[in-house]
Amino acid sequence: MAGPLQGLRVVEMAGIGPGPFCAMLFADMGAEVLRVERPGTRRNPHDILARGRTVLQLDLRAEGAAEQLLQTIARADVLIEGFRPGVMERLGLGPDVCLARNPRLVYGRMTGWGQHGPLAQAAGHDINYIAISGALHAIGRAGETPVPPLNYVGDFGGGAMLLAFGILAALHESKGSGQGQVIDAAMTDGAALLSSMMYGMKAAGQWNNQRGENLLDGAAHFYDTYACADGKYVAIGAIEPQFYALLRERCGIADDPAFDAQLDHARWPLLKLRMADLFRTRTRDAWCTLLEGTDACFAPVLDWDEAPAHAHNRARGTFAEAGGLVQPAPAPRFSRTPPELPPAQSPHDAAALLARWAAR
Repeated sequence: MAGPLQGLRVVEMAGIGPGPFCAMLFADMGAEVLRVERPGTRRNPHDILARGRTVLQLDLRAEGAAEQLLQTIARADVLIEGFRPGVMERLGLGPDVCLARNPRLVYGRMTGWGQHGPLAQAAGHDINYIAISGALHAIGRAGETPVPPLNYVGDFGGGAMLLAFGILAALHESKGSGQGQVIDAAMTDGAALLSSMMYGMKAAGQWNNQRGENLLDGAAHFYDTYACADGKYVAIGAIEPQFYALLRERCGIADDPAFDAQLDHARWPLLKLRMADLFRTRTRDAWCTLLEGTDACFAPVLDWDEAPAHAHNRARGTFAEAGGLVQPAPAPRFSRTPPELPPAQSPHDAAALLARWAAR
């Protein structure tokens, strides 16, 4: 494997969504990731999040299985688990046991509510975790219900990426101390952290609690999406005055005084209607010809099929194909140790795999 994390050894306790995504980030960067899953688990060939792993199928409730895995964990740098609090302890694989066996282990725990707190043992999903952070309340149109932003904010941004950052921070610290530690990555914490700018703007009186009335939530006529003549959409984000001026010039409204007071919130609703009428006069491709690549802060809104074919994404290799499956390529980019798209892995013989890890 290529990438800057070559030589790092990660044990992943198989789960769903954010746990696999976090482990995928490490596999993408060249770490050797051992995915531990139940016997009989069938590999989904379309599961992009499972790429790059060596798979160990092990019944952890069987006699001696926990000890077998502990021997493997003793040789690992990182462990990733995303179960409810207490599950790993009941399996005999809690942090105290693992760190006693391997004091330098970084033990990464990811849950929705965190390892402690009144909700720690409750079931939940992304939408619940971002709800109590304030983030969900802020997303949506004025006068309408909050809109779930897929599961980007809780599961992946506030969960998986937060845990990956925490793991790398702990690995850095351990270089000096020689000691591992436990990371409690809660999606509620992560979603709140992602909202730092908005909390700051609210404190400064630049953001309010009403959806669809703020600079970045679709209220402004210069920061929103618009339908085109062909039913496709474009995205506009011309916040800075010079970019807003260029947008007006390109769209033929530079001399219209109605658009002069860019930051007059009271005029935004009417100007949004004017902009909507304007963008319906041309197809999306026609608007791309006029605006794409300029400083008007413009982009076409692409669907899942269109995005991999876009010229910018092709030039950067943002997407790749492996096994007939188009998928996002590893990111970010590195000048000396570029990662490669790792292949999906199939289960290995458990005894041979455990012996190989134990021998290192």
